[in-house]
Amino acid sequence: MTEQNVIAVVGATGAQGGGLAQAILDDPDSGFTVRAITRNAGSEKARALARLGAEVVEADLDDEASLAKAFDGAYGAFLVTNFWEHMSPDREYEQAGNLARAAKRAGVEHAIWSTLEDTRDSVPLDDDRMPTLLDRFKVPHFDVKGEANTLFAEAGVPTTFLQTTFYWEGFMAYFPPKRQEDGSLVLALPMGEGKLAGIAAEDIGRTAFGIFKRGKALVGKTISIAGEHLTGEEYAAAFSEALGEPVAYYPVPFDGFRAAGFPAAEEMGNMFQYYAEFDEEFTGRRDLAAVRALNPRLKTFREWLAANKDAFAGA
Repeated sequence: MTEQNVIAVVGATGAQGGGLAQAILDDPDSGFTVRAITRNAGSEKARALARLGAEVVEADLDDEASLAKAFDGAYGAFLVTNFWEHMSPDREYEQAGNLARAAKRAGVEHAIWSTLEDTRDSVPLDDDRMPTLLDRFKVPHFDVKGEANTLFAEAGVPTTFLQTTFYWEGFMAYFPPKRQEDGSLVLALPMGEGKLAGIAAEDIGRTAFGIFKRGKALVGKTISIAGEHLTGEEYAAAFSEALGEPVAYYPVPFDGFRAAGFPAAEEMGNMFQYYAEFDEEFTGRRDLAAVRALNPRLKTFREWLAANKDAFAGA
């Protein structure tokens, strides 16, 4: 291949971009090379990527010119934003616009935009089953990504829209099984009886790599991904097997979760209610066999949990 085989990876030191960067580095015969885009080329993660053979370039999502320079000469670009860094839908929308315009300016031939569903297509703002947030969203970090999809079409960027889902790493950070006063373990999750589509964060990047390897066949397409679709009871059963003792599932009421008082509690409560009440259409868009065809190494939850069991050793 020519020099046009460079894939510029936004967020290369993060979860999704890191998975893609590693997938490319692990396959030196693929014809692709990594240009890792980061705000800090001197960070340990950036230096580690450089040692593995990645080209490391600094750019800022708030600076369109820096992005266009970073994308220059790249065949493809993986584009992702991190809402949780600032929790501002307006800023995230602006960043998405910067990515789209920069990719167009640089002549990127295939972009992958990491996005999510706009929940307002299922739960209009006047639907009172869940509160409206910031006057115009139901789940801001979902809705703004879905709304930003049009920016890539308007910019004329050849784009594949990669709809992601809940990272299983969230169990480590926010929802581990917790020891109760009576010694039992409980997995508390606001999912009711619905199925939660989850995925290992690294598999998002590996699936993006599978899309790039298909060439331009998936430009203009929306690819919705997950690793497995499980109920709260099924997640608890997997934890029981991994930890060697019973783990009971407790379905946290949505209103109770929204009232928990921590930052983004309302947003996350709405998110889980959306996952739970619209699980058939959400999981229905995520054909696991199709995802596995793009990413043959796609992990099941039990496989992910076996590799990360030590993170729950103190439960």
